[in-house]
Amino acid sequence: MSVDRWTGGDDYEAYVGRWSRPVASAFVDWLELPPDGQWVDVGCGTGALTSAILARAGPSEVVGVDPSADFAGAAAARFDDPRARFAVGTAASLPVEDGWADGVVSGLVLNFVPDPDAGLREMTRVARTGATIAGYVWDYAGEMQLIRRFWDAAVKLDPAAADLDEAARFPICSPEPLREAFGRAGMIDVEVRSIDVPTVFGHFDDFWSPFETGVGPAPGYAAGLVGASRERLRDRLRATMPTERDGSIHLVARAWAVRGRTGERRS
Repeated sequence: MSVDRWTGGDDYEAYVGRWSRPVASAFVDWLELPPDGQWVDVGCGTGALTSAILARAGPSEVVGVDPSADFAGAAAARFDDPRARFAVGTAASLPVEDGWADGVVSGLVLNFVPDPDAGLREMTRVARTGATIAGYVWDYAGEMQLIRRFWDAAVKLDPAAADLDEAARFPICSPEPLREAFGRAGMIDVEVRSIDVPTVFGHFDDFWSPFETGVGPAPGYAAGLVGASRERLRDRLRATMPTERDGSIHLVARAWAVRGRTGERRS
């Protein structure tokens, strides 16, 4: 079992946090929640989704919750907005009262929850009747290209790396498993859609250097390589990148977004 490191907010931003932000904006717009609502951002990380909610949804309050005190602290340091507050907690035990939220959301989190069904049940607990519960995850097996290209290169050099590939580790990250998980949690009107954003790297080192930080699954693998092994992986990626004449690299990041509503509560 891989153990992923989730400390270092700035390193996470350089890796996928910067690409999560445009996905978060499109995601919040898709939800179309009315203003003045109360939101919970489950697994808030460094605050990409919280930022989009504050900027685009007109909430009265957003509570960001993350199991990493480092990430929750980094998020709190980024915001000077009285509507936002942050707390340490897990998806299975949210520090929020029953039936409080109009929107309960998660960005790039559901696949990292040890028991996604339990996490979704907890999300419904803190939601009002008829509230929106939603999330998005990367399309690891398909068009989250910066990560897909990394693992394709890694597995070519080291077949054992296939077991660490997020596409293998996280089967929930595709439309039908997401739809089924929301259904099991008792949600109604479940919908799934793709959100694509461009990921433009100014040069190869802009693409590669975040993989050396060790933050997240793919960087954790790269940081664990030593000497020639890491150099071979870096060189293979450099050789296979679709590089423009100016040295830039243009890829796409696809996320699968899912939303549903809580039904009537049973006594």
